[in-house]
Amino acid sequence: MVKKIILAAVFTVFGAALAAFGAYKAAPGLMIVSGETGLGFEESVAALEKSIKGNGWEHAGTSRLSDSIEKKGYGIGRKVAVVKLCHPKYAQEVLASDRYLSALMPCSVALWEGDDGKVRYSKMNTGLIAPVFGGTVRRVMGGSVAADEHKILSVFCGADACKK
Repeated sequence: MVKKIILAAVFTVFGAALAAFGAYKAAPGLMIVSGETGLGFEESVAALEKSIKGNGWEHAGTSRLSDSIEKKGYGIGRKVAVVKLCHPKYAQEVLASDRYLSALMPCSVALWEGDDGKVRYSKMNTGLIAPVFGGTVRRVMGGSVAADEHKILSVFCGADACKK
């Protein structure tokens, strides 16, 4: 009987360790949503900025990271931009109770050229991360923001943004 208990304990610990390792390895792929735009770089930037405004959000600016880096003498050989977006109503709801989360604002979508020359987007998986915070953040960021971001990224239909 003791042998069976020890064996069950060993398998339980091994199973838990294996599950934890699997979650650890999967987390990076789940935390970031990424896909191809199907457009050229400048067309992708313009289409995203237009989609942001067309979906009732504010375009809070575009940072062309590759340009900034190259101006300082460090080339990366590919274009990279971060497009910032904000919905004032959602921001107010979150900031009224959780101002420390301003560190995650405004929302942003990165546009970048891959080594194969294809343009891709990537963004934080808002729907996955929001529940960690609970309350208002879970409701707003996990609901309205995640749904709107999906609509905004649907400008790249044919890309992963159009699949649910």
